Amino acid sequence: MRRIIDSRGFTLIEIMVVVVILGILAGIVVPRLLDRPEEARRTKAAVQIKSLEEALGLFKLDNGFYPSTEQGLEGLVSQPETGRIPTKYRAGGYIKKVPLDPWGNPYIYLSPGANGDFDLISYGPDGESGGEGENADIESWNID
Repeated sequence: MRRIIDSRGFTLIEIMVVVVILGILAGIVVPRLLDRPEEARRTKAAVQIKSLEEALGLFKLDNGFYPSTEQGLEGLVSQPETGRIPTKYRAGGYIKKVPLDPWGNPYIYLSPGANGDFDLISYGPDGESGGEGENADIESWNID
């Protein structure tokens, strides 16, 4: 005797029920996520600043000093040719390229900084120093 194996697939009604449930969930979750794009950009800026701080730390570990303000963050991509020249620069640099902040503006790098060995700043969505609320600057020394 042969055993007949029941190899049915999903019915159209079962698939429609799943699609409706997914649609309801998307209708609830997506608006909550879309209400926070500015918060996500601010978080991204903070993460990028932390990443740049780590690369600057590696630069200092190898060379004994941070790139100058004149050399800027580009000193992490390719060996500086002006100012104090690092003698133990890592082949390939410390980062592949200097990122722009989430609003498309360059990060401000000052070394020595007013708040430590260096200051890293994103001026936020308005692109200007200062600001409050959503336009507040994101500063390396004020990141938790």
